Amino acid sequence: MAIGIRTVLERNLLFRGLAPATLDRIALICIRRSYEPNAVIFSQSDPGDALFGVVTGRVRISASSAGGREIFLNIMEPGDTFGEIALLDGRSRTASASAMGASELFIVTRGQFLALLARDPVLTDHLLKLLCARLRWVSGFAEDFALLSVPARLSRRVLSLGKLHGHEVDTGIELKISQDEIASFLGLSRQIVNQHLQDWKAHRWVGLGRGKITILNGRALEEVASDRRREVLEKNAPH
Repeated sequence: MAIGIRTVLERNLLFRGLAPATLDRIALICIRRSYEPNAVIFSQSDPGDALFGVVTGRVRISASSAGGREIFLNIMEPGDTFGEIALLDGRSRTASASAMGASELFIVTRGQFLALLARDPVLTDHLLKLLCARLRWVSGFAEDFALLSVPARLSRRVLSLGKLHGHEVDTGIELKISQDEIASFLGLSRQIVNQHLQDWKAHRWVGLGRGKITILNGRALEEVASDRRREVLEKNAPH
């Protein structure tokens, strides 16, 4: 069991570069657990009592407003960890996590992890860097929401997801995600997302299929992401 988890730990941003002995100690306190597709791992407002890491499968991270509107925040894949904030402060979860398919996770409970942090300052430094990276990501997300147009936000998210979770095909970068999920990611309606994606499809910037988006012209989407949409559309208008 420790060998598989050790491999995940070595690849993870939080634990990468730690001494082998430290990685072994972390692996020893990990609990391994399997989840069925769509299984809830934890819900928003649940007690924050553990850190999770993805061994296999994918995990959806989302949050809900007081009115019940869901925002799709992130996708976690093998090698990713989540739940660090609640793990450290012991307060309620700020988001929900659910398995997108059959998934296997490792779990480190709060008490064991804090005891390990107290003994290992290098691990503490790694954790601080990870939390800072997450804070920058959240700040960027909020900035995009407040300042960018809908097409710019959508193109940035498609490009980001393609870079993180897409895979190369003959025509470009294929991303397995539905338009409903993209809409939830951005807090938009599916109708608005579909309108822009169909527009980009007509310009041959993206290809659309059931549950997938293929990035055909990343440069055009990058220009849209910089909020130069009108200029790009005029330059790339089909003749």
